[in-house]
Amino acid sequence: MRPVLVLVGPPGSGKTTVGRLAADRLSVAFRDTDEDIEAVAGKTIPELFFDDGEAAFRELERVAVEKALKEHDGILSLGGGAVLDATTREHLKPHNVAFLSVGLADATKRVGMSAARPVLALNPRAQLQQLLAERLPLYREVASIEIATDGKTPEQVLEELLLSE
Repeated sequence: MRPVLVLVGPPGSGKTTVGRLAADRLSVAFRDTDEDIEAVAGKTIPELFFDDGEAAFRELERVAVEKALKEHDGILSLGGGAVLDATTREHLKPHNVAFLSVGLADATKRVGMSAARPVLALNPRAQLQQLLAERLPLYREVASIEIATDGKTPEQVLEELLLSE
């Protein structure tokens, strides 16, 4: 068993929104590893970051991704930082992975300045810019396709994604 498609990308790229649309269109299940982590931990992602630290969160994330890759056969959305883990990147190699890219301006509009994104909590715009730059090579390393989401509706991104399959 393996996912039909795995979505990766930074916060605000549309992984969850486009993933749900794709799952509906293809009549398969949608799964988000961030939701898996929250269910296992009994805490929200921000609570995990603030209570337990990023390292503890990343370990839960690594385990959640590994498990989902083995048991989910629909559309799988990974948290924006999942690609930071070398083991996760290795596990993604045999999978159909789409990188939904987004520029700083669109990501900022979509994400806002919310504390719900703990990696962006201190200085959201600066941290988002740094995050985009640092993670870009990792997203590209694991992806079999890259789709720019800037200026597009989720439905437009979905159409482009489905045309590329």
